[in-house]
Order: sequence, then C-alpha cells, then structure tokens
Amino acid sequence: MEAPPAPEIMPGTDARGAGLSDRRLLVIGGDDLCDAVASYVHVWGRPVRRLHGPSNRDVQVALTNDVDAVAVVSRDDIRALRYALLVEHTRPGIPLLVTIFDRTVADEVVRSVPNCTVIAMTDALVPALLGPCVAETIVSLSRETDGYVTVRRTASGLRVERVPRAAIRCRRTVRDRLRAQLRPLEGTTRVLLVGLLGLVSVFTLDTVLGAAVLREPVITAAWHAATTLTTVDSPAVAARAPTWYHALSTVTLLCVLAFSALFTAGLVDRMTSLRLTGMMGTRAVPRSGHVVVVGLGQVGLRLCQELQRLGLGVVAVERDRHAACLPLARSAGIPVIFGRGGDRFLLQKLGVPNARAIVAVSSAPLENVAVAVAARAVAPDRRIVIRAGGEDDVVAESRSLFRIAMVCDVNQIGGSFIAATALEQRPLATFTADDQLYALLEDGTVLDIGWWRQAPAPCPNAN
Repeated sequence: MEAPPAPEIMPGTDARGAGLSDRRLLVIGGDDLCDAVASYVHVWGRPVRRLHGPSNRDVQVALTNDVDAVAVVSRDDIRALRYALLVEHTRPGIPLLVTIFDRTVADEVVRSVPNCTVIAMTDALVPALLGPCVAETIVSLSRETDGYVTVRRTASGLRVERVPRAAIRCRRTVRDRLRAQLRPLEGTTRVLLVGLLGLVSVFTLDTVLGAAVLREPVITAAWHAATTLTTVDSPAVAARAPTWYHALSTVTLLCVLAFSALFTAGLVDRMTSLRLTGMMGTRAVPRSGHVVVVGLGQVGLRLCQELQRLGLGVVAVERDRHAACLPLARSAGIPVIFGRGGDRFLLQKLGVPNARAIVAVSSAPLENVAVAVAARAVAPDRRIVIRAGGEDDVVAESRSLFRIAMVCDVNQIGGSFIAATALEQRPLATFTADDQLYALLEDGTVLDIGWWRQAPAPCPNAN
C-alpha cells in the first residue's frame, strides 16, 4: 500500500494542530525531553500545563476537572511509575500516558492501570535510526505485525511503502559469514582459532598418512592420529615406516606441541574473562556489510535487535563493562566489544571501512559527535548516524555536522512522538527529512509537524 509521494498535511482545524484532539493535557516531568513534549503541545495550539518534579500535593492540586489527560515523561522508570500510580489514585480512570523503558515495569503498569498507555523512547527513536542503516534513501523504517513501513526520500518528495518482511530482509552472503568465522577480531580468539585449526590439520594429515602409507584402516589410522595428538604413544607399525615418514611425523609432533599451547592459552583466556563475542554463530563479529552500533543502552540494544531481525550483521561497542543491557545483549546473541567508540584504531579493527553504516547512540551527545568525526576519518564514504539531544548548543553543533553525519535529535523526534500520542494521534513514527520534522500515521499518511525548531516555545506551568 502506497501513500501519495509527497508529504501532506491532514485536514483539521488549523495547519498546526491538524488531526489532534482538543484534550487538556497535564505534563509531569523535570527534564529537557518533558520540556519538548509540553512545547510541542503548546505550539500545536492545544491547552497544556507543566509540572516540574512536583510533590504529591502539587500533583493532587493540578488534577482538577480542567485536565482531560496526563503525560508522565521521565527517563527514570521508577519515578515515572510513582507519578503514574499517584495520578491514578487521585483521578481514577483519567487517560494516562507514561514513558517507561523497562518492559517488565511497563507490563505491570498496563496490568495495574488499564487506562494507561506506555511508551518507551526506543519506540520513538529506533525507526528514525533504523531506516538509514538499511539504505541511504530510507528516512524511517517501522516494524508492523506482518511487515515493515518504509518512508523513502525521492526526487518528488517522501514516499511511503508497506513491504512484507521477506522483501526487506537482508541476506548475508556465505563469503561474509566465512569472513566473520575465520577472521576473528580479538587476538586471543585468533590464537584459539589458529590452535584449533592447527590441531585439526595435523589430525587430518596423520589420518591420511596412516591410511595411505601404513596401510591401516581409516578408523585405525584416525585412532593412531588421536593418540599422537594426545601424546599417548605412537603406533608400533610406524617404526617400520620409511624415513621420510619419520621426518614428517617429527614435524607434526612439534606442531602439535605448539598448536596445543596456543589452543590452551586461548581457551583459558575465553573461559576466565568477560567476553561477549564468539568464534561462531550470531556472536561472531561480522567483517563486512554490517552495522557498528556505539553505545549499548536501551536504544542501542533495541536497534541491534531490529538490525538482527532484518538479517544484517551487527556489532555493538560499549565502554562500561557493567552496563545494565549487557546480559540482554548476551541472551540476544549480539556481539559486544568493550572500548571507546571514538578510537580510530578500534573502528579500523571493527571493519568500519567495509561496514554498511555506523550509528552512535550513547546518552552523551559529545561522545556521539566524536564517534562521527573518527568514523568519517576512517571511512569517508560510509553512512554515519548519531543521536543528539539535551543541551541546545550540542544539538546546534551536531546539526552543523550534517555533512558528516545524519542527526537524530532525541528531544525533537521523541518529544513530538510522545506529544502526538498524548493527543490521540498515535503515529507509527516521527522522523526528520531535509531538516523538516514529519509524523507517519497508521494509514500511511505523512504529516508535516515541523513548526518547532531549536528553541522550544514556552508553555504554562502548573506550579
């Protein structure tokens, strides 16, 4: 199903608030994301009041009859849960929207408060980050039950397409998979692989020689080769073998000694240290056609999972060895490398010149900018996407870097997504294209919502 090729504004009472409900909204929260949500609602011409980190009494006073709905916006799940329960206790049944990252907490809120809608920031940000990872022309990629909705930038404007899952799923070639298995990233993994391949090679050679030269049955030859590898004993029949066989056997025995040491060293290192990469399977670090994700927070983890669903190779980079999302990454089979994403040498080792895209999504905007600069130096022609937000000067600096990176502004995209959802629009995604902000609706319509720019418009405070 395709929408008109150019974005259009849905009909409504006015251009700024087209399609939005007239409910009177109370926004509770104390950070810049909450500022953005309240500012969008205010600029769209809808009544809104704001509470900055209120006390219980402040919330109870604000929940008067002139409030039709409440949005609790916080990056702290426990704080958001506390305010949600307080609102429900004060005004049972009032429409409530809460931002919660943790799925367990979110499920409990929905179960306890049926009139509550839960939004995770990953739902708002991932479509805008995922699209450019797949193709340069895709500005948004949203997953549905039976497929995906893509928004592409074309010469005539934006084009919306609904495609089945199989049509957009990427296929990694056998060559790419073999490179990941046979060219491991870490030195100890390479030592382990060299030792293992060496032992297998010696075992195969001894088996072939035993069958061809000593005229032994294949099973017997394999057994004698295994005794050689384990340094148990050599077969008696080998004493009557030609001289060249003895010379070659001497070489293989010495090789077994070296390969066994390498294999043991690599195996001990992997068993005794924290590693989130593997030699084989999904946790093997891809070497080409992959996506490098710097920052393994909630957004980074969700982005890696979506990339894996699309069949793309992915590797995550994380500085904190005790990050909360590491156990989830391990269970999801996501390879994780510990290090600083702005390190050019690390980016080289990760195969950035052969990567499909590099995405920097840590919670520190300046670190993401540093990753973009380093990645551009290592791979000038690769797609780079960075997460920005927070301090206004950092966002402004990031926007000036559009020539080296695509910028996903957390406050702009996340704030507009939450605000539109709170006003019953329920967008599939919000995204930017050519420095304009748009919302993708469930019917495939693209709505221009880009009236708010760098400085949020002031909105009334309730405290």
